[in-house]
Amino acid sequence: MLDLLITNATLPDGRTGMTIAVLNGQIEAIVEGPLDTPAETTIDAGGNLVSPPLVDAHFHLDATLALGTGGKYNESGTLAEGIRLWGEIRPLLSADDFKRRALDYCGLAIAQGMGAIRTHVDVTPDDLLAVEVLSEVKREVADLIDIQMVAFPQMGYFSKPEMADNMTRALDMGVEVVGGIPHLEPTYELGQESIRVLTKIATERGLMVDLHCDENDDPNSRLIETLTYETTRLGLRGKVTGSHLTSMHSMDNFYANRLIVMMAKAGIHVASNPLANMFLQGRFDTYPKRRGLTRIPELIAAGCRVAMGHDSVLDPWYPLGRGDMLDVAFMAVHASHMSSRTEMPVVFDCVSGAAAEIMGLESYGLEDGCRADFVIHQAADTIEAIRLRLPRLAVIRTGKVIAQNAPTVTSLSFGDPVEIAAVGRPAH
Repeated sequence: MLDLLITNATLPDGRTGMTIAVLNGQIEAIVEGPLDTPAETTIDAGGNLVSPPLVDAHFHLDATLALGTGGKYNESGTLAEGIRLWGEIRPLLSADDFKRRALDYCGLAIAQGMGAIRTHVDVTPDDLLAVEVLSEVKREVADLIDIQMVAFPQMGYFSKPEMADNMTRALDMGVEVVGGIPHLEPTYELGQESIRVLTKIATERGLMVDLHCDENDDPNSRLIETLTYETTRLGLRGKVTGSHLTSMHSMDNFYANRLIVMMAKAGIHVASNPLANMFLQGRFDTYPKRRGLTRIPELIAAGCRVAMGHDSVLDPWYPLGRGDMLDVAFMAVHASHMSSRTEMPVVFDCVSGAAAEIMGLESYGLEDGCRADFVIHQAADTIEAIRLRLPRLAVIRTGKVIAQNAPTVTSLSFGDPVEIAAVGRPAH
């Protein structure tokens, strides 16, 4: 007997009327039409989209939900003020504060279909308290969500003499990814040197790399060029992610095109953060105001793997957000003009499959033998999922339902109650 059958499912690739069979926490089979095999639990998806979990490729779990701590808010909305405020807020936070906020956020994210988060963790404090606490959180929520940690020197690898030791200790504690922020180093040359040092550390340890890179509006901030070169030189193809890359929005097209070709050839991954980037960048512009988002469609067209992250939720950098990666996708569709019926499903992949690939998640996806992790959306397809962003009907982890919502219904004063997901559903 099977553990679970999901019937009448629509898959992200457009197949309809599909049945997904689950046994021992894994996908046993995916077939068209009904499957004449008994199961302990059967869920009728009702023709709705069934996707793998949503994945956040770039987040800061140590800072989330810390907005207003000590009465401190980002009044200018700038990245610089957010960084300054975090330096003031962080010492006010206890181990209990870090843990409570992280667990609260994980609960919020899980309920909306999040299956994995890559979180950058500030290793500036010598006590490495956030690393210690988030490692504990990671273990506690492992049955519900995957957390991958990045050792992140918030003010730069060369910002203090103890940082090298802090990075080493964080990685020794089990942090899986080497992080950095070269554009915040004391000089541009030290920014380049930090890339060389950090990629060397990753190579020696066999780890992945994810650097905040060129997160500004300066077209001359081109440290991704150095990261691309070191990726090729050290044989790190497919293991390196450049996060943000917002300066590419301001570069002239000739240089940007040349750079994108180099990045694709080196196998560089990209993590864009449409909500936070649109909010923080362009703050010093009058008109026209730059969007400050990296060149997502061009990078994808060139062959780079592009994922997206929420980056921040209710923290010193971003006073909004609700932990829903479909909100991120919604913003990306608008800000990147990826609005065609072929492009919007690609954006959905940026918050699911592409993000999982960048993180190196094993057994992710809708194939026989993959882990039985699914999201049942209130939507007919990926486009409608992004359009409506309704509460998920069910979230399933290793074949077990861990969160569910009743269909969203509204009562109209001039008619019968209407199920929101069916309103304006395309006839195809």
